[in-house]
Amino acid sequence: MSATTTPHPKGTAGGNRRRRRGPRTWLAALPLLAFTGLCFGIPLGAIAFGAVTRTDPATGATRPTGEHLARSLQGPYLGSLIGSVHLSALTALVGGLLGVLIAQAVVTSRSTALRGAALTASGVLANFGGVPLAFAFIATVGISGVVTQLADLGGLGWSLYSFTGLTVVYLYFLIPLMVLVIVPALDGLRPQWREAAQNNGATTWQFWRHVGLPVLAPSLLGGFVLLFGTAFAAHATAAALVGGSVPLVTLKIADALSGNVLTGQENVALALGLDMILIAGLVMAVYLPLQRRSARWLR
Repeated sequence: MSATTTPHPKGTAGGNRRRRRGPRTWLAALPLLAFTGLCFGIPLGAIAFGAVTRTDPATGATRPTGEHLARSLQGPYLGSLIGSVHLSALTALVGGLLGVLIAQAVVTSRSTALRGAALTASGVLANFGGVPLAFAFIATVGISGVVTQLADLGGLGWSLYSFTGLTVVYLYFLIPLMVLVIVPALDGLRPQWREAAQNNGATTWQFWRHVGLPVLAPSLLGGFVLLFGTAFAAHATAAALVGGSVPLVTLKIADALSGNVLTGQENVALALGLDMILIAGLVMAVYLPLQRRSARWLR
């Protein structure tokens, strides 16, 4: 009997089937790729082109330049970038911590009605923003707001139209967003893990330190990154509340495009937009691997 073996025909057929499936997968994804290129690729290309070029108003000739990008990283423009990063990091940290505590209370509760109500409210509040949210806070805790007058918040030094006030407003929609993000991860913690830890004499703190937090770490970091990106890109709420009193990059872009401060700064606004896109890209580059790693643990 010959010792040589021949490949199993099923393996060959499976390999051929996988090879044939590749082009079909790409064809199925073409509508999504076309939509992405139309809605995101073209605007991104226009922003990048305007950020690195200058058009001579006399001749209409366009030439490359790095002046706009350099100006976007100097003076008040750099201050607005730092201010946005500061506000986004602070609100993401506080909103993440409070959101985790609320989510843990929801997950450990035995009341399905409470869980449903909390998740439904979080879904609504996480998408409530912009000018309506600003108006709600102005009517409630603004200078002449109902709560401000009743509790005399003005005498305590409270001001809605400040960095602190804007932080409170951002937390209104960031905390519910964190609840929605972290509840599935908390649900993924196996009860058997806690039971095994207790059977081996571990305390609750030891369980969270050695099992719970390491497993949840990718989801926690991913939630922080998501909250940071959401706060970093917010514009309408801050524009309606603080105007230019708090330096934020989205407000600087709006001022440069509209010519409220200086005229002819449209290309600097595009350079600021490109800076935001690069920061958002770094944020997503951190967020996506963390989400994939968390999904492997909590499946």
